[in-house]
Amino acid sequence: MTTSAVLQTSFLGDMILTTPLLERLAPAGPVHVVATPANAPVLANHPAVAGVIVFDKRGTDAGWRGLRRVAAALRATGATRAYLAQGSLRTASLAWLAGIRERVGFATSSGRMLYTRRVPYAKDQHHAVRLWQLASPPGDSAVPAGLRPTLHPGAAEDDAVHDLLAAHGVTAGEPLVALAPGSVWATKRWPGYDALAAELLETGGGERLVVIGAAGDAPLAAAIAGAVARAGGPPVIDATGRLSLLGSAALLARCRLLVTNDSAPLHLASAMNTPTVALFGPTVPALGFGPLADRRAVVAKEGLACRPCHAHGPRQCPLTHWQCMRTLTAAQVAAEVATILPRR
Repeated sequence: MTTSAVLQTSFLGDMILTTPLLERLAPAGPVHVVATPANAPVLANHPAVAGVIVFDKRGTDAGWRGLRRVAAALRATGATRAYLAQGSLRTASLAWLAGIRERVGFATSSGRMLYTRRVPYAKDQHHAVRLWQLASPPGDSAVPAGLRPTLHPGAAEDDAVHDLLAAHGVTAGEPLVALAPGSVWATKRWPGYDALAAELLETGGGERLVVIGAAGDAPLAAAIAGAVARAGGPPVIDATGRLSLLGSAALLARCRLLVTNDSAPLHLASAMNTPTVALFGPTVPALGFGPLADRRAVVAKEGLACRPCHAHGPRQCPLTHWQCMRTLTAAQVAAEVATILPRR
């Protein structure tokens, strides 16, 4: 039996995409995960996770004392092999300070000097595949078909979704379509969700719209609700800020489809296998973060020489025109919805 540690202290989406690696390692023994306060909650209830060590690297654990505290907790797990899913020198130092003999990470990572094995970073692969391959023997490039992340909402999350929908008068089995208009990266936020909502009222199959996201996305939800009300549609369900991360995943499992920017809800939908229409502007799926649901589509402005302009999406368009998002129309997106949404 081998006790493993996986260190993933990057963004929420990265943690979700790390779950296939966790599932791969779990049959060989306990898997302990080092996570941030932001991404740790999505691992609750996950059967592949033996324990989670929270590393608040920019808060209470900042500096040398915090690094030593987390290293001591990691050492106490008895892990003999560490997988550096986040490749900074700080994270590599954490595994080294914990005394973990084998430290595996990508050959391109800034912390690679402290690794005992360096794995090629396959730029042409989805990031979930790249992370899964950290556990592959040298020279083995095989990848299982249909690789997807997994999340495990529990009874509390299901109850929260039930209560939210009941409060909005949603009946059992009533079809829902989710919209996720937000993103922490401003240039990733497509500005056409309110127009899309009105379009779906005319071209859709009678699905009720629900808006998911953080509390800060409430104004975007209000704009969508206003567009639907003006078009004479049923009240939009505003779930922004009302559910936990796993609660949002449970809600997506209840939906027939999600329309989303290149942001965390995309990965939540992949984990729940919810059909997905993903809108890409400053970033591109070729970077490795596209949707993985069985039924999926990507809408993007092809042919722009400036795409991608950033690995995550800058705060402002470097060229000021923001054509990658401005030129995407509600009709285009609605057409993609129609191609993958099964009709009743």
